[in-house]
Amino acid sequence: MSVRRAEKARSAVPEPPQPGRVLDARLHLLDRQVLDVDGVPVCTLDDLELDDVAAEPATRAAGGGTAVGDGPVVIRALLSGPVLGTRMFGGRPPGSRWHRLPWRDVTDIGTAVRLGVPGARLDVTWLERWARNHVVGRIPGGRARPGKG
Repeated sequence: MSVRRAEKARSAVPEPPQPGRVLDARLHLLDRQVLDVDGVPVCTLDDLELDDVAAEPATRAAGGGTAVGDGPVVIRALLSGPVLGTRMFGGRPPGSRWHRLPWRDVTDIGTAVRLGVPGARLDVTWLERWARNHVVGRIPGGRARPGKG
């Protein structure tokens, strides 16, 4: 049987049900707004950090296991970072430039991704805090609360 026929036959077999919720990254996650526990926008979801679901260690040690791209993956973290330049010119930002939001902090996925932690605790909001303290705060009236004239 040729490789092409084998791939076609394998694609005709329905995928077995997987435990947990199945998400389409492009449809359900990427480019979504991320909100903290209070509903305050934190960032936009730019990428995902994924892990392969571990096969049996004995199978992997014997040279078996699943090939790349086979089997389910688990989301380890949500990534946000400076992607505007790379979207226009190509490439990928270095790993040190990404801000990671652990998957365990996600509480809901809908039109926005909701976190169960306050945004002030997260490193991803450092730029907004810095701008508030060093730029906006130096403008006369910049430290006044909105609506408290």
